[in-house]
Amino acid sequence: MNLRLFGADGFFAQSSFVVFGYREYRYFWIAAAFSNIGMWALVYGRLWLMHSLTDSPLLVGLTNTATLAPVLILSVWGGALADRVNRLKLLQFTRFLFAGLAFLTGALIVMDVIVPWHVIAISVVTGILLSFDIPSRSAMMPSLLPREHLAGGIAMYSFVFGGAAVIGPAFFGSLVALWGIEGIFFIIGAAYILTVVFLLVMNPAYHVQIPKTNNIAQGVLEGLKYVLGYRALLILILLGIVMGMFGTSFEALLPAFADDVLTGGVTTYSRILLAEGIGGICATLTIAILGTRVRPSYNVFVGVIGFGITLAALGLVSTVVMAMILLACLGGLRVVFGTMNTTMMQTLSEDQYRGRVMSLHQLTWGSTAIGSLMMGALAEGIGVSLTIGICGIIVVLFASSVALWMFRNGYVKSSGLELEQ
Repeated sequence: MNLRLFGADGFFAQSSFVVFGYREYRYFWIAAAFSNIGMWALVYGRLWLMHSLTDSPLLVGLTNTATLAPVLILSVWGGALADRVNRLKLLQFTRFLFAGLAFLTGALIVMDVIVPWHVIAISVVTGILLSFDIPSRSAMMPSLLPREHLAGGIAMYSFVFGGAAVIGPAFFGSLVALWGIEGIFFIIGAAYILTVVFLLVMNPAYHVQIPKTNNIAQGVLEGLKYVLGYRALLILILLGIVMGMFGTSFEALLPAFADDVLTGGVTTYSRILLAEGIGGICATLTIAILGTRVRPSYNVFVGVIGFGITLAALGLVSTVVMAMILLACLGGLRVVFGTMNTTMMQTLSEDQYRGRVMSLHQLTWGSTAIGSLMMGALAEGIGVSLTIGICGIIVVLFASSVALWMFRNGYVKSSGLELEQ
């Protein structure tokens, strides 16, 4: 790669945009762009589908739980497998099956036979696939880029999450009105097919793993032992679990929030998701521009504490404009926390354990399964707004306590780049 194209001695050389000079990363990023458009629509399309079928916050929360519970249970096995097989080929296989599930959902809607248990069952299968997909995808990044550009690569990878969260809401309401909810799922299937195409042109030789253990069960135990002996990784995982359980799981309540609190419908739902996506894009661009100047071990706490405060404030509003402003902030702070947390996990873990470490890291996302069900049940009892506000306060109190303890006990290096072991 010729860094002079990016100004090796200038601004862009320190930014994250330099990662696009690496061929394998480019293809991986393009594949991720299509994949995340698909996953965004898959998750939120199912939530709205269940809401339209049942009008029950509990069942909408259960839909999220059905997707994420398998991740919570099986991801450690997915991580052990990711450290034994060719990660790229495993990713190609799972993405092809995602396309099939999306087409199946659309077909059930077209035939007018879709019922709530279909949505739950398909969500469970999606979660099982994610258990094996996510650890492989997450562990691939260090094989695509030099270590000094890893944070930038993760930041730019986060950009596709934010981009999907902007493109999806911008067209969600219009597409539903034009083609019906089934049209969303057919678009999802097509996006995943394009993902597979770009993954197929990548070089599989970079992702061959040499097993260090005799069997997967032994690999799981060794991975657990490695993480349990590394305090910094444990802290990051625990922080992410609380964020997932009481923070990001609030999205399961957004259909009811749009309908009941903001007194809107699918258009309002689309608008507030768009605002969240725009906030995520802005945060991602900021991180990308800062590049190597970002200090992950400080900003991870800025993200999580700021998220909790903003979430608590969201529980107090009842107008679309204020909700959109706060959701934009939530989208940005979520990206800051997620990018910094993932960067540190990737940087601190050794390559031979990275698949298993990242599978345990998915507990931070899988914990949303518990949070979605909990929030859905709580919302039916005390209301959507109060549930959101209480969960925001819990995030603030926990994250602030962890941050204070870590800084007082010197677990953060003076450079601010990583945690002490």
